Amino acid sequence: MEEKILELIEARKFGGLKELLSEMNPADIAEILEEVSEKDLPVIFRILPKELAADTFVEMDSEMQQLLIEAFSDTELKEVMDELFMDDTVDIIDEMPATVAKRILKQAGAAKRKMINQLLAYPDDSAGSIMTTEYVDLKKGMTVDEAFDRIREIGVDTETIYTCYVTDRSRRLLGIVTVKDLLLNKKSCIINDIMEENIIFANTLDDKEEVAGMFEKYDILALPVVDKESRLVGIVTVDDAIDVIQDEATEDIEKMAAILPSDKSYFRTGVFSTFKARIPWLMLLMISATFTGAIISSFENRLTAFPALIAFIPMLMDTGGNSGSQASVTIIRGMSLGDIEFRDILRVIWKEIRVAFFCSAALAAVNFIKLWLVDYLVLHTFDAGRQIPEILVVCATLFLTVIVAKLVGCTLPMLAKKVGFDPAVMASPFITTIVDAVSLVIYFNIASFIIGV
Repeated sequence: MEEKILELIEARKFGGLKELLSEMNPADIAEILEEVSEKDLPVIFRILPKELAADTFVEMDSEMQQLLIEAFSDTELKEVMDELFMDDTVDIIDEMPATVAKRILKQAGAAKRKMINQLLAYPDDSAGSIMTTEYVDLKKGMTVDEAFDRIREIGVDTETIYTCYVTDRSRRLLGIVTVKDLLLNKKSCIINDIMEENIIFANTLDDKEEVAGMFEKYDILALPVVDKESRLVGIVTVDDAIDVIQDEATEDIEKMAAILPSDKSYFRTGVFSTFKARIPWLMLLMISATFTGAIISSFENRLTAFPALIAFIPMLMDTGGNSGSQASVTIIRGMSLGDIEFRDILRVIWKEIRVAFFCSAALAAVNFIKLWLVDYLVLHTFDAGRQIPEILVVCATLFLTVIVAKLVGCTLPMLAKKVGFDPAVMASPFITTIVDAVSLVIYFNIASFIIGV
């Protein structure tokens, strides 16, 4: 399909192209338009039917949207913006340069411009920033028949009509009623008698990640958002919740990999921007690694008498780092899902101690067999007569390092969140650096105790 469309564009057969695109999903069209040249993009977009064009515009990334906006006449821009739901309009304005945002606002009517500015005033991480103000509101004294008339009247301009919200004259949220409820009751039934009063809702300043989590927890399609006076000011729909979950997951992954978060896709992020996102943490981790170098240097002279011990430093550091990363990623994921709170820290530590004991015992036992059969008997890494003490040093260090690494890995993210830091920052790279230094201290102290290094 994509190849056929690109061929039609190349042949300038816009009639056949329009017919083909009109039958496609907006998300698929937006994906295909990414392959179109900047010169042809406005031309192709203009042949789309009005509503399809608006839906496709929402699915595009911000760079493509900016290219189109700059190519639009004021009339074209107004037509597209008039077809967008309020939350989509706000998202687009929020991502555009100031000059482009001003042009968009200029084409909006006074009432819409006022509403846009109100939504833009909410903090970026709040429920208010992702909600839409277009929803179906009903009164509790309405009949089912009157409710359907209301849905027909305003439903075309709302993002969802399945869930309707019952409010009083002051817009206070009283209850909700679904289209299913309306269909299964008589036309003469009063909304007050069939509405659900046990309402799940969010406040405008609630964290948007927590709001998105409510969709998963309660299995809902839309969530009402109220202000401090319990007045209904908007709703968050499931598509916006999914966007938040995806963005937060991407941000956590980038932080766990020691990369500054970016809101652009990989290929649309320039080389220098990628460099700037990666270099700060690489610099910090490189500098912090000097501590491990200092520890090794302090034992350098004594290690020359036992060269076999030097060969196992990478294995011990890597195993410790991997053990800490396992624990930290598990805890960070649990906290993001709401399964783990700071008050659970003692339960977490107790569980990780038991897990660490079994892991470290298994690793130390297998490592002892491997050191004896492979390193001593086959590779002759150890000298005869002192192989047992040196093997014990390595295995004992491995045992203690895994336990310490898992304790560090499970506690640091929880402590970081408690003091206000993002726990994802405490994942793999940072914890690995800490565990590397700790494992060396353990290693050399055990070596000093057993064989007098």
